[in-house]
Amino acid sequence: MPQARRASSAASERAPRDASGARGVSGAARGAGGAGAGGARKGNRGPGAAAENRAALVAAAREVFGRDGIDAPLSAVARRAGVGQGSLYRHFPDRLSLALAAFAENIAALEASAGRPDSTLDDLMALLTDQVIDAAAFLDMLSGHADDPRVAAMSERVTAVLAAKLPDARRAGGYGAHVEASDLLLAIGMLSGVVARTPAAQRRATAERTWFLLRRALA
Repeated sequence: MPQARRASSAASERAPRDASGARGVSGAARGAGGAGAGGARKGNRGPGAAAENRAALVAAAREVFGRDGIDAPLSAVARRAGVGQGSLYRHFPDRLSLALAAFAENIAALEASAGRPDSTLDDLMALLTDQVIDAAAFLDMLSGHADDPRVAAMSERVTAVLAAKLPDARRAGGYGAHVEASDLLLAIGMLSGVVARTPAAQRRATAERTWFLLRRALA
């Protein structure tokens, strides 16, 4: 019997230790036990969630403010984006921040269009007209914050894009020698003011008619 006890003890000493120091317990068994105790874990969306939420909020703001005006409740924007209001305020503490984000996307699209070798000033003005129709509420709001450095910086970017195309447009005879890039920006501001006060169903027709009249003054 003493020999049997010594053999059993020796076998126990040879049994592998696991990470916790217990003998003879497999990692797979511990893993199964841990999963059973903690339950299924929720997937971690990771850092990309913040960018996705921000993009969803800007898209929702375009839709909600475009339909209901810039005074629509921010809670409606958060609800349409499928995020909580806390997430909205982390990204955009006020309406102006939302308007600036939407405007920044518009400017990026304008700069990309201007970067094409075959693009013309008329192409850019047509794109700006479309942007005014889709985001008139934002642009009208920004016009009331012209002294904000962020708004001023964005206006300078638009002016620079238009100024780069203006010499060719003058040589082609489409725009008068008296026209400056600031005049084009002023025309867009006037167009935005008109469209922002027009019912959504009539905005495109109103924008096209307004631009037709403004365009004649720029020839």
